[in-house]
Amino acid sequence: MQGIRGCSGADPLQPPCICGETMAGRITALRYQKKNRERVNVYLDGHFAFGLPAIVAAHLKKGQFLSDAEIAELREQGAIETAHEQALHFLSYRPRSQAEVATYLRRRGLHEDQIEQVIARLERVGLVDDRAFARFWVENREQFRPRGPRALRYELQRKGINAEIIEEALSSVDFADSAYRAAGKKMRQFGRLEEPLFRRKMIDYLARQGFDYDIAQEVAHRCWSELQSAEK
Repeated sequence: MQGIRGCSGADPLQPPCICGETMAGRITALRYQKKNRERVNVYLDGHFAFGLPAIVAAHLKKGQFLSDAEIAELREQGAIETAHEQALHFLSYRPRSQAEVATYLRRRGLHEDQIEQVIARLERVGLVDDRAFARFWVENREQFRPRGPRALRYELQRKGINAEIIEEALSSVDFADSAYRAAGKKMRQFGRLEEPLFRRKMIDYLARQGFDYDIAQEVAHRCWSELQSAEK
């Protein structure tokens, strides 16, 4: 697709390049793109100039004159609108932290000020919320793959969640219960072992899941006692 006049290869997510050539002109046509009805091609003085999201192009009309500054502003609005739609798609799979969304948009070529605008827009409607994300992450782990505090802290830190929010999310977790539920998957596997080996393997397993030694030791003892009671 041809770029802005005199600027071949222009990035559709960025404002037009400054190459010394005037880009101002009068709108002679506004046409929906054949392959994407959510975008509109803008023609100036009979030539294709640039594409915009339909929502940004909605207030344009044939015969309207656009200055260089107005074109730059439209393309900036278009970049942010496109990035917002991409972020919504990214969020459609599961909740994301602010850092995850920022990294995703950065990889798609957005500048930091554009990223800040998109994230602020998502935060205003509650689609990006690090506290809610941290709660989701911990609850999901609790339901499907119980983890100890060390593992959960590490996972949330990698998602860009700050320490205060992490500790808040972990404060309501009963890690002794989590460790017991995690151990349940291994009780049968280790059940035929002698007690010392059973305890060691169970403690090692729980430690790898991020549980503290004291809790792992207590749960290993509880599991062994239950196995012995079941055999009587």
